[in-house]
Amino acid sequence: MATYEDQPASDYDIVLIGAGIMSATLGTFLKELQPDLRIAVYERLDRIAGESSDAWNNAGTGHSALCELNYCPQLPDGSVDISKALKIAETFEVSKQFWSYLLGHGYMGTAHDFINSTPHMSFVWGADNVDYLRKRHEAMIANHLFRGMEFSTDHGQLREWMPLVMEGRDPGQPVAATRITIGTDVNFGVLTRSLFAHLSQAHGTEVHLHHEVHHIDRLDGHWHIGVKDLSTDEELHIRARFVFIGAGGGSLPLLEKSHIDEGKGFGGFPVSGQWLVCHNKAVIERHHAKVYGKASVGAPPMSVPHLDTRMIDGQKALLFGPYAGFSAKFLKEGSYFDLAGSLRLDNLIPMLGAGAHNLDLTRYLIEQVTQSDEDRFKALQDYFPQAQPEDWTLAIAGQRVQVIKKDEKEGGILEFGTEVVSAADGSIAALLGASPGASTSVSIMLDVLHRCFPEQMKSDAWLTKLREMIPTYGHSLAHEEGLALETRRRTHAALGLSL
Repeated sequence: MATYEDQPASDYDIVLIGAGIMSATLGTFLKELQPDLRIAVYERLDRIAGESSDAWNNAGTGHSALCELNYCPQLPDGSVDISKALKIAETFEVSKQFWSYLLGHGYMGTAHDFINSTPHMSFVWGADNVDYLRKRHEAMIANHLFRGMEFSTDHGQLREWMPLVMEGRDPGQPVAATRITIGTDVNFGVLTRSLFAHLSQAHGTEVHLHHEVHHIDRLDGHWHIGVKDLSTDEELHIRARFVFIGAGGGSLPLLEKSHIDEGKGFGGFPVSGQWLVCHNKAVIERHHAKVYGKASVGAPPMSVPHLDTRMIDGQKALLFGPYAGFSAKFLKEGSYFDLAGSLRLDNLIPMLGAGAHNLDLTRYLIEQVTQSDEDRFKALQDYFPQAQPEDWTLAIAGQRVQVIKKDEKEGGILEFGTEVVSAADGSIAALLGASPGASTSVSIMLDVLHRCFPEQMKSDAWLTKLREMIPTYGHSLAHEEGLALETRRRTHAALGLSL
C-alpha cells in the first residue's frame, strides 16, 4: 500500500467516522455553529444508521429514565437513589429542545416520522419489589421532571393500563406498576438519516458510504486518515484538523489506532442481543406502552426486560427482550476477531481485572447464551402470561460494547454507560459505550464541543446560536422548575407529543 507521502490528501476541517446518531448530531451542531466548515463522513457499511442507530438494533425508548429501574438503585439503608435518573431525564429534555429546533428548520418532514408519545411503565411482582417500586415512585415525584407519574398495586387499575400484562395473572400475586404518559418512542434510524440528508443537501457535507477507515496518524499538526473504498478497493488519504470517532462498537479499535495517551488502558466487553417480535396484529394493537421490569442479577443495562411498543417504518410493532448473549464481535456486522484484536499491553490488566470483578455478569451471559426457545418464551410469559408461541419470532438485535477502564483498586472496572475520550489538544475525540446513548446524544455531543472547541464555545457567535438551538443552555432543568415545565410544554407542542 502506498504511504501517506505518496498520495495526495483530501483536506477537511472535520472528519466524522461512523454514520450513526452521534456523528449526525455532532455534524449538525458544527454546521449550525459554523456553516463554512468542510466536513466529511466515512461509514464502513453501505447505508446510514445501519448498526446501533437502526430501529431494530436500538432500544428506541427515548430514554428519559421514566421506566428504566436500573437507573434507580436501592441503597443499603433501603432508600432509592434517583440521581442518575434525574440526570438522564434532564438530558432528554435537552434533546427534545434540539430536535424541536431542527424540525422548525426543515431537517425532517414531520415529528411523527421519528418521535411519538408512548406511555412509560415500570412493572414488578413480589412483596420486596413492590416495596422498592413504591419508594422509587415517592422519590421521583418529589422532582418536577417526574410529575404526573402514577403508582398502583390494584389489579383492576393495572388491567386498564396494560391489559396484556395482567390478563391470566394470578389475582393473589403482589404486583405494582408506575405509569407516566409523557414518555416517547424514538426511531433513531429515521432521525439519523434525516439529519444526514439535510447535512448533505443543504450544507454540502460529504457522506461516503462503504468506506472503511484503517489508519489514523498524527503528522504535521493534522490527522492523516487512511480509508479504503470497499466498492472499488481504492486507497484514499484524508487529512483533517479534527476527527470524531462515533463508530459504535467499532470506536475502540479506531481509538487505539490513534495512539493518543488518553486512549490507553481502555478495553471493551461486547454484549449481543435478541428480540422476540410479535407478528399478530390483533395482539400488537392491544398494547400501547413501554413496560420495563427489573433486570436479573449481573445483567447489563441493555438487557433490562421490557414489553415494548415501537413505531418502525410507519408501522406499530411489539417487541420483548432483549435477551443478552456473548459474541466476540464489536459490531453486528463485525468480525469474530474484534475482541482479540482490541487487546493491548496497556489494557490487558484492566480487562482481566474487570472480568474478575464481574463474575455475576459472566454467569448471566452464559445462562442467556445456553437458554432454549422454551426458556426465552417463559421469560416473555412473566410479562405477558397468555402469549402464544406462534405469534412470536426471534430476531437479532444490536451489538453493544461496554467500556472497561483502568482502576487503581480493582485493576479494571466495567462501565455501563458512555465515555467520551479526547486528546489533550482537542484534535480528536471518541465515544465509547452504550446505554443510554442515543437518547442523550445531544448532551454528549455538547460535551465533545466543550472539550474540543473550548474557545469557540465561549465566543458570542457560538453562544448566541447555542441558545437559539437550546434555549435552556447553561441552566439546570432538574433544579429550575418553572423553566423546565415551560420548556417541556414548548417542545411537546412543537413535536406533537402528549403532556
